[in-house]
Amino acid sequence: MVHAASAALWLIRHGETEWSASGRHTGRTDIPLTAEGRRQAEALGRHLAGRRFALVLTSPLSRAVDTCRIAGYGDVARVTDDLREWDYGIYEGRTTAEIQKEMPGWSVWADKIQGGESVQQVGARVERVIAEARANSGDVALFAHAHVLRILTSRWLGLPPDAGRLFTLGTASISALGYERQTPAILTWNQDWRLVRDATL
Repeated sequence: MVHAASAALWLIRHGETEWSASGRHTGRTDIPLTAEGRRQAEALGRHLAGRRFALVLTSPLSRAVDTCRIAGYGDVARVTDDLREWDYGIYEGRTTAEIQKEMPGWSVWADKIQGGESVQQVGARVERVIAEARANSGDVALFAHAHVLRILTSRWLGLPPDAGRLFTLGTASISALGYERQTPAILTWNQDWRLVRDATL
C-alpha cells in the first residue's frame, strides 16, 4: 500500500499526574492531572495552535481526555478504549524499584503481568488504532499514555510489542510517526523542549 508522504501520526502523551511524577505504574487508575500537568496541556495547546487533524483519538482516562480538551481538541476527539494504558494488574500504583525489592530484576517488559495484560495484548489493541489511522488521508493525533504509545510505535515500525522498551516518553511530549518513502519511520520523538521554551508566555 502506498501512503501519503505528508500524513503523520502525532503521539501526544498526557500531562503530569502525581503518579507519573513519582514513577508509579499508572494503568487503569484514573489519576487526574496536577496543576503542572494542566500547565503542560495549556502549553501543548499553544504549540499546536489549532492545527487541523483528519482524526483525533483519545484514551478514555481523564488524564488523557483533559490534556486533549485543554489543548483545544475536546470537541473533535473521539474516545477509544484501544488507547487505554497498559493494565498492570497487581503492579498498579507501584514503582519498578519497589517491585524489584521483592522480585530482583523485574521488568514490565519481560515478566508476566499478574492480573493484567500481556505486552502482546496491548500490541493487539494498538494495531487497531494504527489500522484506523492509516485509513485516513491526513494527519492523526493520539492523546494517550507512555507505555501504550511506546508499544504502538514498535508496531508501527514492524517491531515486536516489547521493543517499546527502547523508547522513552516524557509527560506532555509530542512525537510523530510517518514514512521515509514508503517505509514506516519515526519523524520526531519525545519533544518537550517547546513546552519549556514557551512556559513563560
